[in-house]
Amino acid sequence: MIGGEALVRSLVASNVDVVFANPGTSEMHFVATLDAVPEMRGVLALFEGAATGAADGYGRMREAPAAALLHLGPGLGNGLANLHNARRSHAPVVTIVGDHATYHKQYDAPLESDIDTVARSVSTWIRRSTRPEDAGADAAAAVAAACGPPGQVATLILPADVSWSEGGSVAPPEPLTSRAAVRAATLDAAVAALRSKENTALLLGGTVLRERGIRAASSIAAATGAELLAETFPARAERGAGIPVIQRLAYLAEMAAGQLDGLRHLILVDTTSPVSFFAYPGKPSDLVSEGCEVTLLAGGGDDAVGALELLAGELGANLEPESGTPSRPDKPTGELGAESIARAIGALLPEGAIVSDEANTSGTFLPTFTAGAPRHDWLTLTGGSIGQGLPVALGAAIACPDRPVLALEADGSALYTLQALWSMAREQLDVTTVIFTNRRYAILRMELARVGATASGQRALEMLDISPPDIDFTALARGFGVPATRPASAEAFTADLERALAEPGPHLIEAVIPSLF
Repeated sequence: MIGGEALVRSLVASNVDVVFANPGTSEMHFVATLDAVPEMRGVLALFEGAATGAADGYGRMREAPAAALLHLGPGLGNGLANLHNARRSHAPVVTIVGDHATYHKQYDAPLESDIDTVARSVSTWIRRSTRPEDAGADAAAAVAAACGPPGQVATLILPADVSWSEGGSVAPPEPLTSRAAVRAATLDAAVAALRSKENTALLLGGTVLRERGIRAASSIAAATGAELLAETFPARAERGAGIPVIQRLAYLAEMAAGQLDGLRHLILVDTTSPVSFFAYPGKPSDLVSEGCEVTLLAGGGDDAVGALELLAGELGANLEPESGTPSRPDKPTGELGAESIARAIGALLPEGAIVSDEANTSGTFLPTFTAGAPRHDWLTLTGGSIGQGLPVALGAAIACPDRPVLALEADGSALYTLQALWSMAREQLDVTTVIFTNRRYAILRMELARVGATASGQRALEMLDISPPDIDFTALARGFGVPATRPASAEAFTADLERALAEPGPHLIEAVIPSLF
């Protein structure tokens, strides 16, 4: 058995049976093995950033890794932005990067590069297979490393001659590491803070933003009067009727600081202490107020949900589930804008939907109008590197083929990885994409003033607009094989969205709207 086949069969043995791929010459033996190993599903992406973002979305929803197959250092480099987001989301991802044959590297061929260094910026586990005999075991080790906890990007580098040479064998799965229980002293510190009668808040992230964790946190808040906040960009949050609503920490540093102002205790649960996204002249980077004591109840490798439930038990909080029925806004009428789109989505969002949200500034109204919709999952831009929304939707749809996926995408961000539409069409996935077209990088127009660049004029503003010429997303979508419409009113948008959600296969709706900024 050649090393490439041993690697693929070992991935399957470790329950990794999907690979999002943009392969090249060095990965051809992996590709050829797909015919011999039908258990491995290959999903072709036209750009590496679509492949890596899809692996992130798959990992978030399945809580198990997919593989991303990339071509040498440049291929890894092209996929790096969405691997950065995956690192921040703690999604389990196994990245397989082909390399030149071991004996060929000395010649410094045109595609030669330092793959290990490129990988190091997003991956804390990196291994290079040096013999076909090692390929299977290295694959099993990569899966175990990716699963964590917490989940991470594990990068396995496979030289071409290791892939094509005989001597490989299938390796059994490696045992996975369990999450650590909260320590008694840490639990005691959190109990003391919550019983102190001083202003206290729990900041929630990661694994606790699912129904079980949210209910435990809500019971603690009800028993103690503590505030609840969620991290700004959750990897995956369960929402909808019957699930308590938790306000997210604001993106704007000034607003986030206001949410945290006056606290004497901040308890972190599977997240980190909040800081501003960027530095701003004369403003602090640390958003925690002076005099506020920060306690880490549970980190990324801990059983954070179990820690919350233990905390609730110590405080005598009631963990009985709340009941609730969907509460939707009316279907909108009149002009098409960010608010009317949010109302339409809230009115029509299906039970069990997965929302990949990269609406950015156009998504301001979405949390309000979707909070009472039927149960759904919400995936956000964890690492801040735009171009995530469409690939994450692609991966989520592969991970959960029985659930509808809604991709909410800003026009500027969509242009980074629009190729994901082609993969959706090829795989005939039930993904409905809404493009919010305001023809500008609206967030950067806002940031231009916030960083103090007040002397900017027309030439500076032109660098933040993506029109003229106007980009025709409906024509681009049709070119990729995705049916597309451009409604001109709130009523027409609602009708198009209802039809797209009801029909199988991918659809795209371009909504041309005024910018909020």
